[in-house]
Amino acid sequence: MSIVRHWAREVLDGRGYGDYQSMGMSGGQYDILREVVDAARAARRQGVRNVDMLTARQAREGCTAWYRSGGPGEEPWR
Repeated sequence: MSIVRHWAREVLDGRGYGDYQSMGMSGGQYDILREVVDAARAARRQGVRNVDMLTARQAREGCTAWYRSGGPGEEPWR
């Protein structure tokens, strides 16, 4: 989760996307990152003030769902 939050802040601050592997992320984490950033940008356009809380919540929820269902491995995360 923290890696997704970190890169979401970087992207939202204008430092751009990199290749997910160079960012130290899995493909699933990168998918979550893109969803988080898209939602944060939409929230900014709507005038939401604390986008950081939104990105933290969405990163946590996305990563929890990803790893609960097994994520990149065969077995669910415990």
